[in-house]
Parts: sequence; structure tokens; C-alpha cells
Amino acid sequence: MPTLYHSPNSRSSRVIAQLMLMKKLDAVEIVTVDVPRHDGAGRRDPRNPHPEGKVPYLVTDEGQGIRESAAIMMYLDELFGQPFSPQIGTPDRGRYLSWMAYSGGVLEPVLVAAFSGLDHAAFKSTFRSMEEVCTALETALEGGCFLLGDALCVADILLASPFQWAPHLMPDSPAIKAWVKRVDERLDGDAIAAFEAKAMKELSALEDA
Repeated sequence: MPTLYHSPNSRSSRVIAQLMLMKKLDAVEIVTVDVPRHDGAGRRDPRNPHPEGKVPYLVTDEGQGIRESAAIMMYLDELFGQPFSPQIGTPDRGRYLSWMAYSGGVLEPVLVAAFSGLDHAAFKSTFRSMEEVCTALETALEGGCFLLGDALCVADILLASPFQWAPHLMPDSPAIKAWVKRVDERLDGDAIAAFEAKAMKELSALEDA
């Protein structure tokens, strides 16, 4: 059974949402760990095998470690039969892979820059601007309800997640706001919240022990 190292209310929460959507949460061992937070809370947890102490981190049945949300989410989708991605070799697979890479390569750096107030020409020329990100998402959504058309895919869960955590960073775009809402509606928000609350209690108990 694969093992997912997870910290509540973090980037690994989107992997929990994916597993719940696939109805495969029980097929993966979840280990709750602490991580350093932006506000100074948390710590590097010695139980977490991630090289930098971050989450998510997945250890496969063969003992191989997989890091980065996009890689982990693609691996889990493929492990369980690709219920939420175009099949390998089909025409839409390229677009799907592009969006998965775009998340960590463009979207997150741009959002972190916006959050931290970083404004530099070299950064924008390398990673794009918020306006360009907005245009890319709006253009994709012209073709349907989700990034690849009318079917939700893993890329939607991954790319919508930062706007779910930090709605104040969401572009003032009706198309993007409607897309994030549609992704929300496909996920079981109550179940995710309950899981996260339980994980937070487990983490607090470990810290007090």
C-alpha cells in the first residue's frame, strides 16, 4: 500500500481531495506530519522522509519516494486506472500534461509573487504575470466547463486548489470564479473538512505527547 505523508490544510490537502473523489482514500496509508508554516507555526517533522520536510510526499509499494503535487497526483491517477485523466496515447493527453506542469512551473510561482509583493521584470519574463495566467485559464475554459472540456480532470483539482485556499488571490474573472466553483461542487467539501479536522487533532496530540 502506498504511503502519503500529509499535513492538514497544506498542499497535500489536494491529494486527499483527489483520493476521496476516486474513492481510494482507504487504498493509501495516510501519515499525518507537521510542516513549517508561513506564519512561523509548525516544524520540520522527523517522521517525514521528504528531503526538505515538505508535503505531499508519497512512498510507493516499491519504496520509491515521489515528491511534488503534480507528480504524486498523476501517479495516483494512473495507479488506480486513470479515472480523472485522458488515457495515455489519446489526443487530450498532451494538454493534460501541459496543465500539470503549468501548475508548479508557472501558476504557483506567480501566485507566491503576488502574495509576497514581488514585482521584477526578470521574474515576469520567466514565469509570466498574473494577467497572463488569467488569460491562459480563461482561454482554456472557453472550450467547456473544465480545463479539458466538459469532464473534470486531475489538472482541475490541482490548479483550482490555490484559489480555494486563498480566494483573495483569485483573478477578478467570472470564468475563473465559475470554474473554481464547479471544481468545489465536484469535491466533497464536508468530508474533506472532517478529515482535515481529525488530522489536525492527531497532529496536536502528537505534539503534546
